[in-house]
Amino acid sequence: MTAPTRPFPIFDAHMHLDPEGLGVRAAKEFERAGGTGLVLVGKPYRSVRCSTAADFGCSFEITVDLARRVREGTGLRVLVAVGPHPAELPRLSGELGLERAERVMLDALETAASFVREGKAHALGEVGRPHFDVPPDQWEASNGIMSEGMRLARELGCAIILHTESATPGVFAELAGLARRAGLPLDRTVKHFSPPVIGLAENAGLFPSVLAGKGAVEKALAQGTRFLVETDYIDDPRRPGAVLGPATVPRRTLDLLARGVLSEEAAFVIHGDNPRKVFGQ
Repeated sequence: MTAPTRPFPIFDAHMHLDPEGLGVRAAKEFERAGGTGLVLVGKPYRSVRCSTAADFGCSFEITVDLARRVREGTGLRVLVAVGPHPAELPRLSGELGLERAERVMLDALETAASFVREGKAHALGEVGRPHFDVPPDQWEASNGIMSEGMRLARELGCAIILHTESATPGVFAELAGLARRAGLPLDRTVKHFSPPVIGLAENAGLFPSVLAGKGAVEKALAQGTRFLVETDYIDDPRRPGAVLGPATVPRRTLDLLARGVLSEEAAFVIHGDNPRKVFGQ
């Protein structure tokens, strides 16, 4: 493999770590493979069953502490995103009823916003709506929660990372419409787990975070450089390596460089300029 002529960033825009998984060891694996920075995104942890906004706050603190440990144990640049995962609403609805569940999710969003205000986190996420079928009233509530997250992101001047169903042109357009109504810049509206749909006409101006599966980055590059790259690494000991392993983004990036598919100039844009543009960091 031909070495690049100058150092450049390699950024994973969506990685989860878990105290019960590899944790910091996964971040070290990412760094050893050539990674330089990542967004550490909170997730539902088995050690905290969230039934109140305070519970969600405890979960967010786990993410913040993991980020601290990664910074202390590596040379990585680590940004943090926290928010109530949309899959929590159906669970809470079964336990509390929809009205109370929606209130808890909205209060949890406010708690996440406080983490951004205090400098503990840099973005809201992942928030949005379930990627699986739910009753219409839960779907409507999820859209309301997502819209409130967008409003808060606009107020905070931060990015929001959206978890939704698979993104079609129609889904992109709907999400972009919600962001515009909230006054949130589309460059701060990140579609997590995005297909390689880079053209503004197809993604309605949202910022795609492309899953680094085989062939996806190549397809994205054929359309431009306005995208992020992610693994959505879950760090679940029950599902090792899911969704993609922590070393995937650096390995894929270096391979694309070696094969001449990715230029160093494009690498600087995708892994350096774009994260700064989206996350303001």
